[in-house]
Amino acid sequence: MKNVIVILMVLVSLISCNRSEDIIEDQVVPKSKKSDFGFKFSDFNIVQDSVKSGDTFGSILQNQNIGDKQVYDIVAQVKDTFDVRTIRLNKHYTLLRSKNKTNSLNVFIYQPDALHYYVVDLRDSIAKAYKKTKPLTLKRRTIGGVLKGSLSETLEAANVEGGLATRISKIFAWSIDFFKVKKGDRFGLTFTERYINDSIYDGVDSLEAAFFEYKGKIIYAFPFEQNPGSGKMDYYDEDGKTLKNFFLKTPIKFSRITSHFTSNRFHPVQQIWKAHKGTDYAAPYGTPISTTAAGIVEQTGYTAGNGNFVKVKHNKVYSTQYLHMSRILVRRGQHVNQGQTIGLVGSTGLATGPHVCYRFWKNGVQVDALRLKLPNGEPMNPKNKERFLKKIEPLKFELDSVSNL
Repeated sequence: MKNVIVILMVLVSLISCNRSEDIIEDQVVPKSKKSDFGFKFSDFNIVQDSVKSGDTFGSILQNQNIGDKQVYDIVAQVKDTFDVRTIRLNKHYTLLRSKNKTNSLNVFIYQPDALHYYVVDLRDSIAKAYKKTKPLTLKRRTIGGVLKGSLSETLEAANVEGGLATRISKIFAWSIDFFKVKKGDRFGLTFTERYINDSIYDGVDSLEAAFFEYKGKIIYAFPFEQNPGSGKMDYYDEDGKTLKNFFLKTPIKFSRITSHFTSNRFHPVQQIWKAHKGTDYAAPYGTPISTTAAGIVEQTGYTAGNGNFVKVKHNKVYSTQYLHMSRILVRRGQHVNQGQTIGLVGSTGLATGPHVCYRFWKNGVQVDALRLKLPNGEPMNPKNKERFLKKIEPLKFELDSVSNL
């Protein structure tokens, strides 16, 4: 009797193991999906998986009963089209296996991203590989109303990819400090979104028009190519004035002001009243600090009061300085572009916490950057004005309609 019980237990254990192996191995595509990658799924046994730690192209094929010599030959045959070393962790792949008793691997499909895929066809004696792009559809969308929080939160609530907030902040960087926009401010956006196979959302493709209410004023942005075919796109307001100023509004994105330019401030470290000839922007350690205009690095270094600092000379009139950095990323004499990262936020020198003190010189005198009327960028050529106004007329009407302007 004991022998019978032991035999039964062994049989149950073997059945359980086989069932477990089947579940792990066969991650079958949902029945509702009839085809993909140019293949009719009903013609194959389908397995879909993602690259795990330790997986290689060779190990995946070896798990499909393909020997080392055959794997080596396949790699050599497809190397000009598909470099198997580019396979990365967590990327998806699909196996198309024959429906006969051998259940042999016919096709290996690797997806480096949602839009592209590689096919390695093993059905002939010589393996073939090719790269394909899935059909991409652009869908136009206009949203508007009032901000329900930050720009990122508002876009997230409207199911728009977060990257659009960064793109918008760059376009309006010379006009709007997005840390100061308020809940309830009006906005309107017209943009196109990418859809793979007409159904899979792949993010925002382009911004056609936008406006934001900032400090009670409506600021529009319309992309326009002054010289058709040049590929150079700039943004202008509804009157054709450029949005791009000589200086950015702030040296740090989405920061907050903790201390303004003033002739008399109680210094938190020195505990005395003295002038504060700069604007303090608080931000976490390591936040990138950008130069607000193009120029030449005039000074870099360290002093007991300023900590690590960088000073940039923009022209004969203007210079800017950035203090208390945790790290300096440029050198003296280096040319820097507007918006280029020149250092990281820290609290070196006389500082109670991580921030950057932004100082501004005009004709050798320190001035309040927030009160200064700064020069604009290159204006629109008058000969393009009529074409521009005609182009933006329907766009502006659409934006105004969704926000009741």
